[in-house]
Amino acid sequence: MENNDNASAHKASEYDANITATIPYCGAFHTETVNIIKAYGMEIGTWLDTGCGTGTLVKAAYASFPGARFILADPSAEMMQQAKKKLDGLKGAFRFLPPVETQNLRINDRADVITAIQAHHYLQPEVREEAAMVCYNMLERDGMFVTFENIKPATEKGTDIGKAYWEKFQIAGGKTEKEAQKHMDRFGKEYFPITIEEHLALYRKCGFKVVEILWASYMQAGFYGIK
Repeated sequence: MENNDNASAHKASEYDANITATIPYCGAFHTETVNIIKAYGMEIGTWLDTGCGTGTLVKAAYASFPGARFILADPSAEMMQQAKKKLDGLKGAFRFLPPVETQNLRINDRADVITAIQAHHYLQPEVREEAAMVCYNMLERDGMFVTFENIKPATEKGTDIGKAYWEKFQIAGGKTEKEAQKHMDRFGKEYFPITIEEHLALYRKCGFKVVEILWASYMQAGFYGIK
C-alpha cells in the first residue's frame, strides 16, 4: 500500500477528494447515522467518534446536536490534523485525543453515543471483537452505538459479483481499471470484511439489547446497537 499515513487507500490530505469515487453512497453513511440518532430521541451529553477520519461525521452531527460534547479519536495523526482543520471555527465542544485505535481507547466518562464509521474493518476478527466490546463498555446504559463498514457477502460467488460491481462503480467514477483493481486487491488483505450475519452476532455477543441493520448497499452496511 503506497499510502502510509492512515489505513485507508488515500492520504489524509486527499481523503475527502477521493472517497466519493471509491465507496458508493459514502455520504449517506453520515446522514443515516445522524438521522437514526435523531430518531432514537435521546438527550446527548457526550458523543465519541472513533476512527473519526477527517471529521466529516462530527461536523454533520454538530449541526444537529450543537450542545453535545464531541470526543474524536483516530489511529492516524494526519487524519486528526484534517479533522481539526475541518472543525476549526465552530463553537462546539470538541476534544481531540492522541492517535489511538479503538481497542486501546479509554475515556473517563461514559458516552451517550459512540460511532465508528468505516473504521473497524481494518482490524483482524479477534481485534475487531475487542474493539466492539470496548465501545460497548464505554457506553452509558441505553446509549447507542452506530457503525458502518465494508462487508463480505455470504457466499464466495456473491463476493466475486460484489467486487466486480464495486470495481465498475469506481471506474465509472473516474478511476482507471488498474486503480480500481488495486483497490479490490486490498479486500481480505488490508481490510477484513465480515458478513452481515457475523456483524449481528458480534454485537449481540457484546451484550447489546437491541441490534439492527441500519443500511446496506454494494459492499457496505450500517448497524446500530443499544446497550
